[in-house]
Amino acid sequence: MRLIYHPDAEAELIEATQFYEHRVPTLGAQFLDSTDRAMEVIREDPMRWSIIEADVRHYLMPRFPYAIYYRVVSDDLRILAFKHHSRHPDYWRHRLDD
Repeated sequence: MRLIYHPDAEAELIEATQFYEHRVPTLGAQFLDSTDRAMEVIREDPMRWSIIEADVRHYLMPRFPYAIYYRVVSDDLRILAFKHHSRHPDYWRHRLDD
């Protein structure tokens, strides 16, 4: 299954990594490791995680206050957002049209 990141989701991942790295050295790397593990878990069984709207699902990351919003299209895993739990729940919805 091929991973495809929405450009805004990729920017969120980079921003969060930099934030954690500036707070505590190596914490950014730990966040990236956690997202890599999350991607593997999702890839193993992408239909396992809760549907939040139509065909969009989300995976709650352990340890970090983020959810990964994604959809499965054919053989692609499309990552729509790395949403921090404090963000407005609808901020990412415009990405559904991309």
